Amino acid sequence: MFFYKKRNIDGFLLVDKPIGISSNNTLQQVKSIFNAKKTGYIGTLDPLASGMLPICFGESTKFSSYLNNSDKKYNVIAKLGEKTSTFDSDGIILKKRVISFTSIELECALKEMTGSINQLPSMYSAIKYNGIPLYKYARKGLSVPRDIRRIKIYELNLIEKKNNLIALNVFCSKGTYIRSLIDDLGEKLRCGAHVISLRRIQIGSLPYSKLVTIPYLQDLANKKNIKKLNHLLMPVDATVCFFKKIYLSNKQSLHFQLGQKISFKSDIQNTLVRVFEKEKKIFLGLGKINTEEILSPHRLISM
Repeated sequence: MFFYKKRNIDGFLLVDKPIGISSNNTLQQVKSIFNAKKTGYIGTLDPLASGMLPICFGESTKFSSYLNNSDKKYNVIAKLGEKTSTFDSDGIILKKRVISFTSIELECALKEMTGSINQLPSMYSAIKYNGIPLYKYARKGLSVPRDIRRIKIYELNLIEKKNNLIALNVFCSKGTYIRSLIDDLGEKLRCGAHVISLRRIQIGSLPYSKLVTIPYLQDLANKKNIKKLNHLLMPVDATVCFFKKIYLSNKQSLHFQLGQKISFKSDIQNTLVRVFEKEKKIFLGLGKINTEEILSPHRLISM
């Protein structure tokens, strides 16, 4: 590694998480490649899953929660006829059943599971009960109370059905567990089903074209191409790009950075905005403009 001291890096990276490792393992590899002091990731992907895993560096970690609340898209392949303990291929087969549904019954089942639905999270999930992740209880053979969640499935489209495999495209709200969705679909079809392949292809409006792989990052590090490595980082405000921008003068910016309220006339009211210093185009943080045309600091960048 060509960085000898841990670096203060600010920015955002979309990593294509590979199959077979945890989200935290992916994070640690990327953190080591950049030799960054402060990092975090958004939206856990199981070891079985691949795809878009947002990595935050430095100040961008302050805005990660806004992205966590975003809608997501997945491509999933499920195996029909088998129900497993974990709702995926890593689990133990609990029951095998005959696949006997018709194409019309499949179409109806997919329609029934589209829209606002209730979902009971799997015991093999990272949701915590008394401060302990559910999967740790599950590994000990324990089952604990779980709250039913109200989620929204915007789209549940059939891509292909071949023999005992089915490929689907899912567009869903935050908090959706795809494994639970597939298990529920299997029960509706009276044959059982579990996930054998899962890939996250979108979070919010983040571009799929910006995905980078760990081998590519490692190759740049090995070649000591620090310029290209750093160039891959997206701006700190990438996770909140859906908020409108406003610009402040240098004097206003100084007051805003000190946490002071500022008079600011705008058509934008009662919502969060991205605040920039006008001259240097520097992102200062998030603010909120109220009906009295006052801009209040909400979440600030440390300068």
